[in-house]
Amino acid sequence: MRCPSVLLLGYAAAVAAADPSGATTLGQLALHKVLQDSREVFGVESDNNSSRPYANWMSSVPDATPLAHLNIPGTHDAATWNYSQATQDALAYATRCDGGAGPAPAQVYRTQRYGAAAALDAGVRFFDLRFAFDPLDRDLVFWHGAALLSARATVDDVLFAFYAWLEAHPGEAVLLSFQYEGGTKEGAGFDGAVRDRLRGVLGSDAARRYIRQDSGRLGTVGESRGKIVLVRRFDMGGDGAEDEVLPGLHLGPGQWLDNDRRGFELVYNRTSNETAYVEDYYEPSDLGANSTVAENIQAKMDAVKTHLEKAAAAAGDAADSLFITFASGENDANVPHVFPQTMALGNGTEVTPDGGVNHQLVKLLGEMRGSRLGVVVLDFFDEPAELVGLVLGF
Repeated sequence: MRCPSVLLLGYAAAVAAADPSGATTLGQLALHKVLQDSREVFGVESDNNSSRPYANWMSSVPDATPLAHLNIPGTHDAATWNYSQATQDALAYATRCDGGAGPAPAQVYRTQRYGAAAALDAGVRFFDLRFAFDPLDRDLVFWHGAALLSARATVDDVLFAFYAWLEAHPGEAVLLSFQYEGGTKEGAGFDGAVRDRLRGVLGSDAARRYIRQDSGRLGTVGESRGKIVLVRRFDMGGDGAEDEVLPGLHLGPGQWLDNDRRGFELVYNRTSNETAYVEDYYEPSDLGANSTVAENIQAKMDAVKTHLEKAAAAAGDAADSLFITFASGENDANVPHVFPQTMALGNGTEVTPDGGVNHQLVKLLGEMRGSRLGVVVLDFFDEPAELVGLVLGF
């Protein structure tokens, strides 16, 4: 990895004008601090060119291409890359413990090995992020379930890191899925204070510049270059009028079916009937509490395969619809536990002879090469090494 201070100052140089004398400007120093603060969630890019084969893959896509027609690699719970037992111990004051049982092991919460910076350079363009207030209700930060992922990196900081990356890669576009994380502490909820803070984040001058401001339509590559398309997995409450005018796509929790093996459809624009088709079978709990690791992987893989084949075969209005397939999953209530890493990569023994979902997905994507897949959301996106390229169809 590059030295983080060198990397972040490089980002700053891309988005702030240098002093004619060559000295670092105050704007560069300010951005450097923001990006440094974001690092625990956003991560750092690799200085290895071989890990950046698809850093600019969108630049060759014609402007008129609908985003819905693309194959877009994504990362599930993208902010968890830096979460470890040491992180959990350091932030023990903030990790919720129901019934005195103590927090779940750190590996329950971690779903990635690399942060958004490395994922962007590897070709990932969809990021699943979960936010809520920090333990003192001062600012919006990132969580996975009860686990606070960083006490330092705010939503504002991480958005600035995405803005900086887009400034340096103006031919690319990014889809950010923002979900409110409930259950972070007793009594927490998506209340007026959270909504007011979120309005401030999304209404800032920087957000208006880098987040596409239209609502309820996915649009084309051309109108999205250098921009973020926001995917809103939260409801602003009230009569719903605000949800209709905020930027991006409103995929509200009221329409998002929980742990549905079959997948579901969700209308995000009732005027034009624009629809998202989603598979989010994240926990094969219907197998019972004593299912094998291989059975869990197979159940998840079956749901993924069915949904990808549905995306590939879509015709009529569905051909222009958004498809999102979550290849991620876990089953920590099972005995033995099936952690996210186990589901994605297997456990490296004869118990999982075909590997995890990611390994089986490589074979499936090879067979489906040339098909439209939509967004494919991955845990541990970096393994196997060819996985992202196969999602892209390269």
